[in-house]
Amino acid sequence: MTTTSTTNSEDGGTDTPQLFNSPELERPIGFSHAATARGETYWFSGQISVDENGGILYQGDMAMQFGQALRNLAAELRAAKCEPINVIKLTYFVTDITAYKNAAHAIGPHYVEVFGHHFPPATLVEVKGLIDPEAMVEIECVAVRHG
Repeated sequence: MTTTSTTNSEDGGTDTPQLFNSPELERPIGFSHAATARGETYWFSGQISVDENGGILYQGDMAMQFGQALRNLAAELRAAKCEPINVIKLTYFVTDITAYKNAAHAIGPHYVEVFGHHFPPATLVEVKGLIDPEAMVEIECVAVRHG
């Protein structure tokens, strides 16, 4: 089983989640199979590609909507005094799995901009629609912050 490194806090806990990937499963790319963390748990609502007034940004562009949704999620994390490294689970809802797969290469830099090389467990689900008919992706997460 492979894991990522963690940083120990003063009271023996960890400041970042520990991620796990079993050698019995296919090697994941862009996510981990499991995570554990100790601390306060935060559940974050799904974010779509909107501006501060709720207007959809980047209509018809999966990669740009994905990037904006991630930046909006990062803003939620900051408001709760969390950081992307505290995220232990991501869920992606997309309205078109083919469009997502076609945009995967362009999505990567947006992910790295927000999460760096932190790849927590993630689930990708294709849905019929989102709250705004022009939204193509919604991203929610769970984070654990120690201390």
